[in-house]
Amino acid sequence: MQLTWITYLIVCPLVFLAGLIDSVAGGGGLISLPAYMAAGLTPLQAAGTNKLSACLGTVASTTRFVRDRKVDWKAGIFAAIGAFPGSWLGALLQQHIPENAVRILMICAIPLVALVVLRKKTVEGRCLVGEIFYRPMAFVIGLVIGFYDGLIGPGTGTFLILLFTMLLGMEAVMASGTAKIVNLTSNVAALCSYLTNQPENVLFALALPAAVCGIAGNWLGASLTVKKGAGFIRWMLLIVLFLLLAKMIVDVL
Repeated sequence: MQLTWITYLIVCPLVFLAGLIDSVAGGGGLISLPAYMAAGLTPLQAAGTNKLSACLGTVASTTRFVRDRKVDWKAGIFAAIGAFPGSWLGALLQQHIPENAVRILMICAIPLVALVVLRKKTVEGRCLVGEIFYRPMAFVIGLVIGFYDGLIGPGTGTFLILLFTMLLGMEAVMASGTAKIVNLTSNVAALCSYLTNQPENVLFALALPAAVCGIAGNWLGASLTVKKGAGFIRWMLLIVLFLLLAKMIVDVL
């Protein structure tokens, strides 16, 4: 594919916005993937190129959360371990069931999730499991959301934040930082798969400049999250859930 200045003009600002949103509440792929395709990339090129820019952007936001000690490592590591087999199983199942069947289920589920978020004054809750089950529950969350990531994809970070807060009782900013560890693991695994099997679908000449914009967006979003706290995350979660619902409806129709 021939890259022009128009390609960069379309992709780079939208990847910046995607990075900002993703670092706060997840769901950046809802913006970045369509941006790449709007610039003329094929779906496979968009997915592969997006994984490279997303990886580098997620490193930036993860670094900021780690620096400010907003990562629960005992949950994040176990969730990341669970995400590996979960994502693999989800991708395997995706090849054997009608894609719209899953999207229809998500259309029914997302309004219920949004209602739960709206009814809570803050995002976080109390831990529903004892200390002995804290790590196993984190593993299960990683497994389930990893499965979702392999099966569908968009909104993975959003659902990680919601489950970390509502099941493990994490404070919202801590949940957002911990979700980045799982997201980064998933992104790196997917990127390695592309580079090993389909390197032609990773357009470095576009991905690297876009990644610079993504890094800036991720860093800004992580900074805003740390400063503004749970209320800011709560409203960003609702925005991302609305975007995800709209995308699912459009895909089904």
